[in-house]
Amino acid sequence: MSLMPRLVADKETVKQFMYVAINGRLAPRNVEDYMKLCLLAYRFKQAVKHGINLVLKGIPQREAYKELAKMLPSSIYGETAYKYAKLLVEGSNRRKIEIKSKWVASRGGIIWRGNLNIKLLSTDKVLIRYYNGEWLESDVRFGKRYLPLIKELIELARHKRISYGDSISFNDGKPYIHVEIPLWLYLKHFSTPKPEGYGLIAGFDVNSDRINTVLINAKGDIIALKTFRYTDVVSHGFPREKARWLRLNAITDALKWCRRIGVDYIAFEDLTKIKTRRFINTPSANRKITKFPKKQMIRHGIIKALKLGFTVVLVNPRGTSSSVTHKQIMKEKGLDRHIASAYIIAYRGLKKLKERKPSITPLT
Repeated sequence: MSLMPRLVADKETVKQFMYVAINGRLAPRNVEDYMKLCLLAYRFKQAVKHGINLVLKGIPQREAYKELAKMLPSSIYGETAYKYAKLLVEGSNRRKIEIKSKWVASRGGIIWRGNLNIKLLSTDKVLIRYYNGEWLESDVRFGKRYLPLIKELIELARHKRISYGDSISFNDGKPYIHVEIPLWLYLKHFSTPKPEGYGLIAGFDVNSDRINTVLINAKGDIIALKTFRYTDVVSHGFPREKARWLRLNAITDALKWCRRIGVDYIAFEDLTKIKTRRFINTPSANRKITKFPKKQMIRHGIIKALKLGFTVVLVNPRGTSSSVTHKQIMKEKGLDRHIASAYIIAYRGLKKLKERKPSITPLT
């Protein structure tokens, strides 16, 4: 019997994992269209900056929408800019927020057949709403393996069955489009059916230099444990992109190991419960914390686990690495602090699975 991928988490957390971004390269028809796209992105960035001020001043949402809409070609652009501004304010503990990059984004809508402002016409054409009713037509190139997915997305949107958000960013002056694909549709194309295992649950403790994995059964007994190390990445001067590649590969290796030995459930920390990073008095440790993209790694791990057919459980991270319970687990089971953290994550995942009504994503 094959298992279908599921995500077990709180309702608010599940909402943040309902979409997966697919990236493509934009190629405007001419220099004039490229400059217009740059201007649109610059004004969207200015709208987000203005939106941050409106949020901090406590301006009512409807009034803020109207004010930002005056700066952009469409009210939906303005609404999206305000939502970005609100997210930036909520995710920062500083009054002054710097925005360096320029970009433009538009939320999706079923009634608009996918998106009102940035429309996918086909797998290689996109329309972008500009000022005074003008549309910018651009070529777009997605990876070959994504073309069937994009094609089905466009077809479903045409029949008003699905929507998608779009954003356009610039890297070294080159424009890229990022399409938000519903998670269920993404998994339909890219998940691998997983044979039913032994009901084991694996807890993942993700750190800057290692991933600790503990496997437990339905009684909470430890069945196996393993550490996947990438210690070189915390060295001073180590290339950031190479560090990212090694860390993400380590997560993939850990998940494949779990799949081989019959694990059915993967437990990660739900980092949406923690808004800010905690720093300590050691400069070298703070450097590691700053350069360690833990949320990005765990998000990658969640999507990868779903693609491999696991049920993913997200648990509250508070007290998993420093608490009375953590010290007690270390002492009773003879575990080091990292393995003890992985055990607590696995055990909390087990408890969550036993709850009567967990919030879950629909089956693919």
